[in-house]
Amino acid sequence: MSQYFEIHPDNPQARQIKQAVDIINKGGVIIYPTDSGYAIGCHLGDKKAMDKIRMIRQLDKDHNFTLVCRDLSEISHYAQVDNMNYRLMKTLTPGPYTFILPATREVPKRLLNPKRKTIGIRVPDNAVCSALLTELDQPLMSSTLSLPNEEYPLADPYQIRLQLESMVDLIIDGGYSGHEPTTVVSLIEDKPEILRLGKGSADWLTQH
Repeated sequence: MSQYFEIHPDNPQARQIKQAVDIINKGGVIIYPTDSGYAIGCHLGDKKAMDKIRMIRQLDKDHNFTLVCRDLSEISHYAQVDNMNYRLMKTLTPGPYTFILPATREVPKRLLNPKRKTIGIRVPDNAVCSALLTELDQPLMSSTLSLPNEEYPLADPYQIRLQLESMVDLIIDGGYSGHEPTTVVSLIEDKPEILRLGKGSADWLTQH
């Protein structure tokens, strides 16, 4: 049976955040809010928890997982980014964007896209998520909470609880979140390329 925490979306309760991080550190799979819907995540180094996420979402081996970071200072440890792309990311974060970048050797191979050796990086604008990441002191390995055969990601904590309570270790209710996923931007080639248009605006692309 999973735990269910109602956490204030603007002023997260420190005690519950600490408990949530304890669950992550012990190998738990958690569902938590971001600025573009709910995500399912686990400890970066935990293969067993990651396999559980693959099973819940029925993901194939080519799925790109995302490292959800508290700020851009963590990025150089996990991804290779030049000055121009770093400046671009700085203007768009925190926000509803996922950036695809070449991974460094610090990233476990199992998290990478096997063909391209890339990793998704994201810095959400969400108080609960920020508090979690600050307490955890490293990125969360994550994926959007989209279930097989569902057109949209899950957005209602009550619905999430009904469907997934028996499969995960913790559900954090941070309120209703909306359905739109992040905008995915590839920073692999010379010019940024939008791979998926979601909640984040792409207006900046015309000025880039």
